[in-house]
Amino acid sequence: MVVAASRIRRIHAPNRRAALAAALLASLALGPGLATPALADGAYPARPIKLVVPYTPGGATDVIGRVVGQRLSLALGQPVVVENRAGAAGNLGAAAVAKERPDGYTLLLGALTSHSINSVLMASTAGFTMDKSFAPIGVVGRVPLVVTVGPSVKSASLGEFIALAKSRPGGLNYGSSGNGSPQHLAAELFKRQAGVPLTHVPYKGSTPALNDLMGGQVDVVFDTLPATQGFIKGGRLRALAVTTAQRVPSIADIPTTAEAGLSGFEVTSMFGLLAPAGTPAPIVARLSGALKEVMGQQEVKDALVAQGAMPTFTTPAEARAQIAEEVARWSAVIRQAGIQPD
Repeated sequence: MVVAASRIRRIHAPNRRAALAAALLASLALGPGLATPALADGAYPARPIKLVVPYTPGGATDVIGRVVGQRLSLALGQPVVVENRAGAAGNLGAAAVAKERPDGYTLLLGALTSHSINSVLMASTAGFTMDKSFAPIGVVGRVPLVVTVGPSVKSASLGEFIALAKSRPGGLNYGSSGNGSPQHLAAELFKRQAGVPLTHVPYKGSTPALNDLMGGQVDVVFDTLPATQGFIKGGRLRALAVTTAQRVPSIADIPTTAEAGLSGFEVTSMFGLLAPAGTPAPIVARLSGALKEVMGQQEVKDALVAQGAMPTFTTPAEARAQIAEEVARWSAVIRQAGIQPD
């Protein structure tokens, strides 16, 4: 189970000393450079693992991290301690993990789409790059976005909304949770693919953007399912489409963008497990195997679905490829839209 760091230190200090002693003996016996692989093959994990969530407690990333962390602790036989290190749009925690020793004892449960965007948009200040700073373990879930309008927009379908935007001089406006956010970039991608004029109105978070959507100050918002579905089900907002290849079970009456007439527009926010770059292959393999076991559990799948996520599992190689696709895709949008960091 996930337990407090102070309690772990009290309970497991003897185990830690024993593990360090064993590692020292191995290094003396085998010579320089051979101790870490031997430890990885035979003893990992020998002590508690820290799982950094780069956002504040209570959000979707935090809940996903705690669910996955708790089950990983059972699969690995060592406690997994969740540590929230929020700040700088997730960059603070991600950069901290990137600088940690690559020994498998500090991991990141990251919002991989946001990190991919930030690594490009804030390249000089982010403190990491997605291709060189991390060893991917696996993707655990994807959160759909929903094309959502308020009561002031009468469009009953995505097609009608696109026609309305094209008919208005100057187009319509859209709110987002902030400049450079996945919601912002999703809307910019939509503009280009649908060929509609939309003006960006950035907010500091989803809540004020959605409040103004309900109040008629903005016309449309592209936001995550967890942020919007309560308002949709309560009748305060209207969903025109989900940005996934298949319909989302919790709002199964809402068509996909492809079904609504805009093929090729598929956008999700991806979450996954990362280790620092240079983590030995045996440790990556051990973590990947444990993650596969965890993501196969129905209770874990149900918990992620409750957060609006679509559970998944990828191998480290698949995760690396998917992250590279995110970086390439959003780099192009940033460049084409001329987006600059605040």
